[in-house]
Amino acid sequence: MLGEIKGLNEECGIFGVWGHEEAASITYYGLHALQHRGQEGAGIVTSNGEELQLAKGQGLITEVFKQDQVQELQGDKALGHVRYATYGDRGYENVQPLLFRSQKESLALAHNGNLVNAQALKTQLEAQGSILQTTSDTEVLAHLIKRSGHLNLTEALSQALSMVKGAYSFMMMTEEQMFIAVDPRGLRPLSIGQIGDAYVFSSETCAFDVVGATHLRDVEPGELLVVSDDGLETKRFAQKIQRTLCSMEYVYFSRPDSNLDGTNVHTSRKRMGMKLAEESPVEADVVTGVPDSSISAAIGYAEAASLPYELGLIKNRYVGRTFIQPSQELREQGVKMKLSAVSGIVDGKRVVMVDDSIVRGTTSRRIVKMLKEAGATEVHVRIASPPIVNPCYYGIDTSTRGELIAAKHDLDEIQEIIGADSLAYLSVDGLDHAIYQGQNSLDHGGCQACFTGDYPTEIYPSTLPPYEKA
Repeated sequence: MLGEIKGLNEECGIFGVWGHEEAASITYYGLHALQHRGQEGAGIVTSNGEELQLAKGQGLITEVFKQDQVQELQGDKALGHVRYATYGDRGYENVQPLLFRSQKESLALAHNGNLVNAQALKTQLEAQGSILQTTSDTEVLAHLIKRSGHLNLTEALSQALSMVKGAYSFMMMTEEQMFIAVDPRGLRPLSIGQIGDAYVFSSETCAFDVVGATHLRDVEPGELLVVSDDGLETKRFAQKIQRTLCSMEYVYFSRPDSNLDGTNVHTSRKRMGMKLAEESPVEADVVTGVPDSSISAAIGYAEAASLPYELGLIKNRYVGRTFIQPSQELREQGVKMKLSAVSGIVDGKRVVMVDDSIVRGTTSRRIVKMLKEAGATEVHVRIASPPIVNPCYYGIDTSTRGELIAAKHDLDEIQEIIGADSLAYLSVDGLDHAIYQGQNSLDHGGCQACFTGDYPTEIYPSTLPPYEKA
């Protein structure tokens, strides 16, 4: 993924282990597999049954942890997090897991998603005397738990979860228990695995493959898992309703080797490309995809269109993730450092450039220009998802409505802005067909609010930027 230059960023990744003597090391490797979900900070909390130990920092997992630091984290229980900030500041204090110590027991929290009523709850908590230490919405849950009045932690957590709204996968750990919960709509992914007798939990199943775990099942919407040395107990904090997993997990965010709701991500993306070729064919000589998340869709497009797929664009994997410069000229150079067009492939060719999405349009314009400078005679842009016309309030950084190019311009105008010879998006029905193999998303479940404006939860006014409030 192109990170900062692409304009679309995932929220976070969480990983946990219960009952393995190498819990910290397994969590480290699990977080490494989830690094694409957040590159701004990483942290691991471990428990030896008597106390919690925390190590965290800003940066990539390999920058935050050295081998000796991981080994110093003692215990057979661990909870880890990689962060991309979609709510709150990007400071050290907001890096998760968040650790809260009290006389009775300590509490570590990690969260993937976004609470749409976080600001309203913060106002309420501060009025009741709470002093918030971070700007993260994750801290809200800890205060709600402590103020619930329940002596039983499971009951306190259930009540707290019933008060928060939005998209979330939560993991919480004390010295003796771990709690796992997914929002009632199942907007964010979370899966259960096993290594021997140890349980593992991850935002994506690709991490299970890395650590040698067997995938058991997904955590269900509204489900609360309680794990202790006595085993795993499943409860419900909300009535079971239809899952509405975020469609952008399939389009862009998840790794192609992950499985979401029983569907392989690479297979889904390939079907998106095939459906796109069926809906929007074009006379061309070669198909190429924008690395990395668009490769699967580009392969599918090429196969369905009976065109050769070639590596017309190459990603440089050794460029620092923070290469952002203030001037326009240096921003253009930054794109070229991260991505290069292969003139030997595209020179003199009519190129179909397949990408997963367009957010602001600036990256698409630069890539089209790059391909033409490399000798492409025509560049036909095909987007393997519908136009993004609405912001996401559930933990994905998709800008405000005013910054979304498809919210302000029609197809012809976008085509002219990015300099393409033609432009086409995958339809909403086509996306449904690709993800759910012909089943309608309303029957199977899937959040497509960024495409349709149909948000599965109430959006609180305090969630909206001031200039987008009604």
